[in-house]
Amino acid sequence: MGLIKDIYSVAFYENFGQAVAEVLPGFNKQKFIDTIYEGDFAQKEWKDRMKHTTVVLHQFMPENFGEATAAIDKIINKLKKNKFTEGNLAFIFFADYIEMYGLDDFKTSAKAFVSITQFISCEFAVRPFILKYKEKMIDEMTKWSLHESAHVRRLASEGSRSRLPWAAAIPFLKKDPTSILPILENLKNDPSEYVRRSVANSLNDIAKDNPEIVLEIAGKWKGLSKETDGIIKHGSRTLLKQGHPEILSHYGLESSNIELSDFEIKTPVVKIGEYLQFQFNLKNLNKDPKTVRLEYAVHYKKAKGHLAKKVFKISEKIYQPNQLIKVERNQSFKIITTRVFHTGIHELSIIINGTESESLKFELKD
Repeated sequence: MGLIKDIYSVAFYENFGQAVAEVLPGFNKQKFIDTIYEGDFAQKEWKDRMKHTTVVLHQFMPENFGEATAAIDKIINKLKKNKFTEGNLAFIFFADYIEMYGLDDFKTSAKAFVSITQFISCEFAVRPFILKYKEKMIDEMTKWSLHESAHVRRLASEGSRSRLPWAAAIPFLKKDPTSILPILENLKNDPSEYVRRSVANSLNDIAKDNPEIVLEIAGKWKGLSKETDGIIKHGSRTLLKQGHPEILSHYGLESSNIELSDFEIKTPVVKIGEYLQFQFNLKNLNKDPKTVRLEYAVHYKKAKGHLAKKVFKISEKIYQPNQLIKVERNQSFKIITTRVFHTGIHELSIIINGTESESLKFELKD
């Protein structure tokens, strides 16, 4: 598998340039490709190549923004006709074009987003419009949530997330997400799982800043449908990991008479690159079956010496009365790009329906 930046290849620009040439009179395909490869193109990473493509394309497009967006529509149709749509990610520069050159033309840009997102997602490109136009943009996106295309409906929920990963956060929505709740309300029974997952992700974002709003929605939507219950469960994942009492109560997850025993770390000294091994027993002492959400927390030692907790889910299932289960797990300490390990004393605990056990210590060495 090649590097993501290599989706911008000579063959890509040849095929793309051919589609543009069939749409734009006077378009010089060879000059376009030569301009793309001027300078340090080979050294650019994926995002820089994408941005560079946006800027170069702009030099060859009509100066009038409305005419340019109409041309983009025609280019997209030509690309579809030429069956040159595989690896759609490469075409994210269409969304970037609207973000870079259309921020002062709200009406034309909003129309362009509806069209382009049905070809390549625009959730990152709409963010500056939300920051600039605030409620005006949210109102527009609320209309999108009723669109016939699932791609447009998803743009309404995904683009308006308060904490969209890899994108700028929206401070006013982190503070008060009330204005995007009608979007989520419109989409709570959406037939597309692609859209429903986006609704759940938006709820999970809200839960990080305004848990009481998600708890209220969870109560309101409970039992409406299997799909809506699924949205709530996925949208409450941060609250569940935090052991938030109200969400645990919402799911009937209480820890009384669930017995933890023989909790043991089998590898009290672990080397970076190896696995921590641990085991324990769990027994339901209740007279009734109980749903048990089982997790464990690693309290990682950080650079300044303090511990930082990260929760990992083991399972969530029904335990019958007096049922005893032995659990064995391995936790990797292999080097990964998203986490830096620090040698020294770490801790491990078990979490049963949000209630955390006393922790056991282990040592991490080079």
